[in-house]
Amino acid sequence: MRVSPDQMVFWEYGFITINLTIVTTWALMFLLVFGAWLITRKLKSDIETSRWQNVLEMLVLMIRNQIKEVGLSKPDKYMGFIGTLFLFIAVSNLLIILPWYEAPTGSLSTTAALAISVFIAVPFFGIAEGGLKRYLHSYLQPNIIMLPFNIISEISRTLALAVRLFGNIMSGGLIATVLISIVPFFFPMVMSALGMLTGMIQAYIFAILATVYIAAATEDTQRKKHKEIPLEVNEKQI
Repeated sequence: MRVSPDQMVFWEYGFITINLTIVTTWALMFLLVFGAWLITRKLKSDIETSRWQNVLEMLVLMIRNQIKEVGLSKPDKYMGFIGTLFLFIAVSNLLIILPWYEAPTGSLSTTAALAISVFIAVPFFGIAEGGLKRYLHSYLQPNIIMLPFNIISEISRTLALAVRLFGNIMSGGLIATVLISIVPFFFPMVMSALGMLTGMIQAYIFAILATVYIAAATEDTQRKKHKEIPLEVNEKQI
């Protein structure tokens, strides 16, 4: 019984190792890129559009609205990053219906890479929105005593992102494997359905948490940019 797809090694030379996680990750990236090209190559603005274009538009609108609801006033700036995170994790987890497939999100190396990308994206968007000085100043809020705690918070939430996704996907895969060995007919279908549902929930949670972290990094700048201008007092009303 494999705990992680990392344990299946196809080729190894020195410190270079090609395992199942790497193979499925690259296969997923190719699938997403090819699928995006296939769907978007004949986009139409007419009333009659293809079924796949309708699905794509619904997905884009859903992600865009979620980003906006979290608190980012310009969701289009973050659509590429957050949308890619959600789609990669969602597709990775949905494909568990294939009997030979093991989700790369069941590997700590994959979830750690995704969490590190969020760790890098947060200061990137924060600095892009308000500048380096303003972003670094946020670590001193509400006072300079909080500096080490804010730094620890940045690191710990990155670790939490990686471990949460890894733990949920890995445990689901182990439970499904055990049930398949005990009852090989009915339970595997039920566990596959539950695994798909759990995978979608985990993709949603991961993307939402990434959005929340980015929103927190850009919150002060956006608040200052969107301050309400005081209304002039009408002299006749005094």
